[in-house]
Amino acid sequence: MSALLEIEDLVVEYPAEDHRDGPAAAVLRGVSITVQPGECLGIVGGHGAGKTTLGRAVLGQAPVASGSIRFKGRDIVALSHPQRRRLDEKIQAVFRDAHGSLDPASTVEAALTEPLRAEHVPAGAAARRVRELLNQVGVPAGAGQRLPGELSGDQRQRIAIARALTLSPELIICDDPLSALDPRAGHAVLELLMEVQESTGTAYVFFSPDLAAVRRISHRIAFLEQGRITDRGEGGRDIPAPRFGCEWRWPEPGPDPVPIAPASHQAARWQQFQQATGRRRRRADSGSAGGSASDGGGGGASGGGAGGSRPGARRTRPPQSRRPDGRSRRRRP
Repeated sequence: MSALLEIEDLVVEYPAEDHRDGPAAAVLRGVSITVQPGECLGIVGGHGAGKTTLGRAVLGQAPVASGSIRFKGRDIVALSHPQRRRLDEKIQAVFRDAHGSLDPASTVEAALTEPLRAEHVPAGAAARRVRELLNQVGVPAGAGQRLPGELSGDQRQRIAIARALTLSPELIICDDPLSALDPRAGHAVLELLMEVQESTGTAYVFFSPDLAAVRRISHRIAFLEQGRITDRGEGGRDIPAPRFGCEWRWPEPGPDPVPIAPASHQAARWQQFQQATGRRRRRADSGSAGGSASDGGGGGASGGGAGGSRPGARRTRPPQSRRPDGRSRRRRP
């Protein structure tokens, strides 16, 4: 079987940022890969490895300095713009930012109908195709009348997949389509991509830094580092799906954040604080009341009494003694 996509010794260069007339900076350095019909080739790489540039080169959106990109045996690097447009129905893409790839002012139905109208598909057939696509990607039919901003991130990515499938392509470039999703939604989208491939036979080039996700969906894997393919391996369509939130990401993430105390623990701490505050208030109230009753006219809270004692302090009466006539007298301290 002949390869669907063949890339050989591909070099992509961009002008240097500091001086555009100076030497170009190579982003891809002699990359060679092949993709068979109906196969998923996973490309694993970290930030800045060249994953997006490789995908853009296949889509005709990156400056190829040397090398070849052949689709079904035809070199597509030097295609003219009209020729490239005719090829677009056979090569589609799903990007990481589904919200940015959809027109925020157009409804979902309009976004899915646009490629069909460009191919002069009758309105009735286009409407049936839109309903079929929404059902295929697991989005309710009523979502067709909504704007992308009214959908969840998971639904927007499903719409982006449906749009890529509109013209029944033979190859889809999946440029890190899970990075903007939470683990549960990403797992669901990954399973959807696998189901779509098994039912349509569409080939994928799946780019991601998530090795577990790449192993799950891919038949073969290539590791991309600093613009070069550094290693290759077999995928694992038959391995169990990773547990939510336990994907091994490359490069490895930093240390885990400090865990937040459970709600029950926080409630207990708040109750203890309220009890301590109440005890302090009761002691203050009882102390001020006792001081004003015992002071009488001999010095209140502001006057100070004996020696300027603090307000609310309990006073002690001086010892008493008897006079010769039998009357008691108070002994001064």
